[in-house]
Amino acid sequence: MAERTTAALDRVLRQAGGPEILDVLAERLSGADLTTLLLEVMRRRAGALSPADVLRRYGHDRFAAPGAVAFRDLRRAEDAALSALPPGFEPVVLSPVAPLGACSALATVDQNKVISTVRNGEVAADPTNALALEAAVRRRAAGGTEPVRLAAVQRVVRAQHVEGAARFAHFTLFALVTAGRDTGDHAFERRHAAEHLAILGEAVRACGAGEPEARVTVLDERFERVAAALGGTPDPGRESGRGYYSGLCFKVYAGGVEVGDGGFTDWTARLLGNRKERLLISALGLDRLALAP
Repeated sequence: MAERTTAALDRVLRQAGGPEILDVLAERLSGADLTTLLLEVMRRRAGALSPADVLRRYGHDRFAAPGAVAFRDLRRAEDAALSALPPGFEPVVLSPVAPLGACSALATVDQNKVISTVRNGEVAADPTNALALEAAVRRRAAGGTEPVRLAAVQRVVRAQHVEGAARFAHFTLFALVTAGRDTGDHAFERRHAAEHLAILGEAVRACGAGEPEARVTVLDERFERVAAALGGTPDPGRESGRGYYSGLCFKVYAGGVEVGDGGFTDWTARLLGNRKERLLISALGLDRLALAP
């Protein structure tokens, strides 16, 4: 792994006795031993806190503050989104934590953008990553070409600082994944991309956010036929998602506001060591839909 240094990290390492301590913690200690050490560190730090300290932190910690969207509005959006699921999709109750690296090892996401835990885990930052792991487990057990279609509604936390309207430190996503085997002629891609966009569009309507617009970006010319079958508005100038998605990706808008995103990834192909495996992921931001006029 390439070394990353910052002025703040250099300062901390000097106080801790030198850069060697970083090598010990990151590479030489086993995962279990590192967890033992960090648990004791957190136990001591927590033991030094008073109730007033905790209250003070609660008042300033954007990750711990209550959501900005009214509970009833968000609950209505959750129920509306789930009502758009066809019978073939299985809703899954995801854990609020995922294995360490669930985002950075699968996708082009810096680990600093998620909240890592001291128990070799991370706070859920994207339900599609966890659903992809579950889909890979099921695909490995079942084999064959029959696709696995899963859905989830999950509250997630993102560590990067964001500004602007309808941008939150934690928010709820309605997510879909379809995992299966390549059946030739991009049949899997055409069928399931159309299905995802239909479900997302119906969910937007069910939330009362108006008529959705899909904007489709072709990342590989071989997916031109897939894009043509989907319709939607071509979006060749899209910059986000390149390197994250492969083949084709799309965004969903409602009232001119971006509310959803999705595309094909190679996650299950890499998880299962089989280049024939295919995976489509997508998600809607329910907080934004709940705020829609």
